[in-house]
Parts: sequence; C-alpha cells; structure tokens
Amino acid sequence: MAFPIHPRLKLLDLAVDSLIHAARETGLQAAKLGPERQRKSYRTLKPGSDTPLWNELRQRVAKQLIKRGEKINLARFLGVSRQRLHLIISARAASPDAERTLLLLAWVIAREQGRDLG
Repeated sequence: MAFPIHPRLKLLDLAVDSLIHAARETGLQAAKLGPERQRKSYRTLKPGSDTPLWNELRQRVAKQLIKRGEKINLARFLGVSRQRLHLIISARAASPDAERTLLLLAWVIAREQGRDLG
C-alpha cells in the first residue's frame, strides 16, 4: 500500500533519485579502476572511491560555490568553520556528520532549484 507524499517531499525524492543514479554511475567507474579494498565493518568510511554518493553530493555542492563569499555562507549555515568546510568540499579529506550531510543535501537541492536557504 502506497502512502501519500507531501508535494515538497516529492521534489526531495526526485533529487535523491538523481543523486543515487549519478552515484551508481560513479561507483561503476570506480570499480573499473581497480579491485575494491577490503573494508572492516567497524571503521568509518573515508571519502574516496568507496563513497560514490558522497562524491556526487560533494561535486554538486562545489558547483554551487562559485561566487565570492558563498563558502563562508555555507559554513555558517552548516555551523562549521571555513577550514572544516574546505576539508569537506575542496580537499576531500573529511566528511561531515549525518545531520550536516542532510543539511548539505537540502542546501544543494534548494540552490539547484534557485532558492537560498542560508
């Protein structure tokens, strides 16, 4: 039995579907590059070829951070320092916690639709 979906959530559902599709393609490309490293289940995933969804979201965010001052505004919206945002988006050396990842997803979807959340 299907449940009714709120109209605003339908847009989020479409955006998540496109993100998953793009991540699937990125994952297939990464798989062609070499054998997957053995992961231990108790370790946190680091950004890289094992995280295609995160890679796609990071690329979409980076495309939105062109104008001067947009990175600091995003850092304020997320509640992180400029340096931490740099490590997350530009240096690809860190990943945010779950709450900030969801905020980042909402932010990039709003920006792609021409709205501004922060």
